[in-house]
Parts: sequence; structure tokens; C-alpha cells
Amino acid sequence: MNAGSAPRKWWRALSPEPVIHLSTFPNGLRVATAEMPHMTSVSVGLWVGVGSRYEPPRLNGVCHFIEHLLFKGTHKRSAREISEAIEGIGGSLNAFTSEEATCFHARACHDRFDSLLEVLMDMRHGSRFDPADIAKEREVIKEEMAMYFDEPQHLVQELLNATMWPGHPLGRSITGTNATLDGMRREHLVGFLRENYRAGSSLVVAAGRVSHRHLVRVMKPCAKRWLAGPRPAFEPAASTQTAPRLQLVTRKTEQTQMALGMRTCSRHDPRRYAVRLLNTILGENMSSRLFQAVREDHGLTYSIYSTPSFFEDTGDIVISAGLETEKLPRTLRLIFLELRQLAARAPSRLELRRAQDYVLGQINLSLESTESQMNWLGEQLLGYGRTYSPAHHKRRILAVTGRDIQHAARDFFRPERLSLSLVSPLKSDRQLRRLLNSACDP
Repeated sequence: MNAGSAPRKWWRALSPEPVIHLSTFPNGLRVATAEMPHMTSVSVGLWVGVGSRYEPPRLNGVCHFIEHLLFKGTHKRSAREISEAIEGIGGSLNAFTSEEATCFHARACHDRFDSLLEVLMDMRHGSRFDPADIAKEREVIKEEMAMYFDEPQHLVQELLNATMWPGHPLGRSITGTNATLDGMRREHLVGFLRENYRAGSSLVVAAGRVSHRHLVRVMKPCAKRWLAGPRPAFEPAASTQTAPRLQLVTRKTEQTQMALGMRTCSRHDPRRYAVRLLNTILGENMSSRLFQAVREDHGLTYSIYSTPSFFEDTGDIVISAGLETEKLPRTLRLIFLELRQLAARAPSRLELRRAQDYVLGQINLSLESTESQMNWLGEQLLGYGRTYSPAHHKRRILAVTGRDIQHAARDFFRPERLSLSLVSPLKSDRQLRRLLNSACDP
């Protein structure tokens, strides 16, 4: 039997797939449930389809600032009482802000579901935004930013975003800057929340041992507290780039940290499945071409990997590595060689199959917990406006051909799509600019 003909029914998840339900209240607020009656826990997420790319320049960092402040106290609870209300029942509470969404989420035993939801609703609608808390949290966020600035691995990613998306919200830091934080007052924070965190941009998701009927019943009185209104618009990601870009920050570091970015396609583009597999073959794991060529064959770095991102209207693949500065030119040549080879020749049927099996397995493993199911459902509804089952995405992955991957590499490995950022002891980028300008040459 040849490498491409073995039946692969194993990719279907072994555990029962959750039953998905979705309801919409009259004001536009959506509530969704992934019912998993075989689980012990339940995870609840309050999602808002607004992130850093929705912010005006003067309020850069406002979504992340609001995320922090919702933990600082409500009219019913102090900051300590918020954490105790969840941790005191054996649960966990956290939040994150991304470019296109903000999520507040909690997890506990299923019989504590009502308590989890009540605390999240109290945080959303009852937060005080006390001026003293705002002043203290502003300094906390500045310390968070300073910590990131001291980490070259993080700084180089921020630098790459600014290089890939100059003057655009996607190129700005999610945490903001010292200047924008200092300019934010209570009225800016409360006003941004009131205007943007409306019913049409909000979503409540529960996953685990809970019924949709119960979620709707409990949410019915809470839903009335959301102001009606659609999800806000954002600035489209257009590019006038015609040649590779490079940005160097010179620092006295032991290593050079590099991040090479390629602009790709949005989450709605049919090519995204080929891009996902392209990334797997390129640098996602220890079997990938970059890991084998750069680390295993030549010993040039301890860590090298690639990561894809997909947004509403664009996307990227980022190759990251930390290495001795004198090894940088040779490493870049090897990276460019691997990219050219992917564009010149389709991967073999065996390599394609390994990549597909890896991605399918990662999907299955990533959906084993109630928290991951809650994240999956929230991301699907905010990202696509509907729910696609894991099986749908697996079928699309299996439908990708080697030629599709080659065509994606040709489409996106182009001079006008490349950007390189470096945090390094290097004082000149002249040699690297020559290398980058010749990256796509045969």
C-alpha cells in the first residue's frame, strides 16, 4: 500500500463531540453552549469582539487596560473578593486581550456554574473604575511593559509587528505605550467600554456539564443590561510594501533574536488550510524542515520555529530564532533556501501526510478540556459568525494537496511580503539588507 492510500478514520475525535446550541436575545447578545455531560467541570467565557486593532491611536492599549480594571473591584466586591469568589470554590479566573477580541473566563466544577456566571456578569456590569484603581493599575501595566521590553524574545515580536504593519493598529502594542497610558482618564475607559462592548459585539459561551436551556434562563435577566448596538468597525489592513523591510534594535545581548515575517491571508481565505500545513512543514515542530536543517544538521541555534496567525482580513507566518550573532547570515540563508524549495516543489505525499496527521492530532488534543471547547466555540462565533465543527476543519485539512502548499508558498514568499526584525549586538544591518533583498532570488 503506498504512502497516500492508507485509510485514516482515526482523525475523528474518540471522545463524544459536544452538542452545540446558540441563542440570540432581542438586543443582539448571543449565548452559546457546548454541552459535554460526560465532563465534571464547566468553563464560562465572556467574549467581546473588540481588541487592540479597534483602538484609535490616542487610546492604544485601552482594551488591555479595561481587561485589568474589570478585576479591580465592583460595587459588590473588592478585587480580593472577586478572586476569592472563584478560587474559594476551587475554580480559576483569568482574561486575555488580543488584536480582535477580549475574553474573561472562569472554570470550576459543574455545580458551581451559576456562581461563575454571576461573578463574570458582576465584573462586566458592576466594575467601579475607581480613579485610585486606575492610577495604580496604570503603573502595574507599565511594569508589565518594562518586563516585556527587557525580554529580547518578546521585544523582537513587537518590533516585527511594527515593521510589518507600520502606522496600522496591527503594528501597535496590545499593551499600549507609556504616553497613551498616561493620557487615559476614567472617562476614556468608561466611554470606550460603553460604546464598544455592546450586545452585538458580545458573546457568552459555556462548555461542559451544563445545559443550554439553563444558560439561557440564567442569562435572561442579565442580557437586558447590555446596550444594543453592532460590533464596531476597524481599519482594514492594506499594504503599500514593494520590497523587504528590516528593523534592527542594537542591544548588548548574548544572542541575536530574530523574527522573520511573511504576510499571508485571512481566516476567510480558502488558502488558509494550505498555509496551516505549510507552516507545519516549515517550522512548527521538531520534524519540520527548519528545525532539521538549522538545528539538527548545522547546529546553528537551540530553538527555531514558525507560527501562523489569521485575522479578519489578513494573516502572517512568523519564523523566530535566537542564536549567536556570527551565525545569523548563515541561518538566514538556510531559511531562505527552505522557503524557495517549498515554492519550487510540492512536498512529497509522505511529508504531506505527516503534516496532515500532525494537525489533525493537534486539533483532537486541543479540544479535550472544557476550557478549550469554550475557546473553540468563542473563536468560531466571533471569527466566522457561525460554528464550524472540528470535523469540518479536519476535512478541509485532508483536502489540501501538495500542489496547494506549493502555490501558497509561491503566493506569500515574495519580496513585498517579507519583513525582518532583530534585537542584536549588531550595529549595522548592511549585510543583512543585502541578504534580505536577495531572499527570493532562485
